[in-house]
Amino acid sequence: MAIDLLYFAWMREAIGTGSEQVDPPVDVTTIADLVDWLGTRGGGYATAFADRQRLRAAVDQAFVPLDTPLAGAREVALFPPVTGG
Repeated sequence: MAIDLLYFAWMREAIGTGSEQVDPPVDVTTIADLVDWLGTRGGGYATAFADRQRLRAAVDQAFVPLDTPLAGAREVALFPPVTGG
C-alpha cells in the first residue's frame, strides 16, 4: 500500500525532503506504527520521529490522532504542533 507522505517545518528540515512515497510493511497499521517505522530509517528520520509528543498528523487532509488506522489512506501529513498568534 503506497502512501504519499508530507513533512512540514523542522521535520522537513531534519529529513531533507518535504514529501516522498513509501510502501510500509504490512504490520504498519496506524499512524503511530508508521512513525515508529520511519524512525528506524536512521539519520534525520530518527531525529524527526524521536518524540511523538512533538508530532501531529493528518490523513487525506483531515487532522487525526496518532492511533488512527492507515487503511485506505492515500496521503499522510506529519508536522509539529501548530500555534496561533
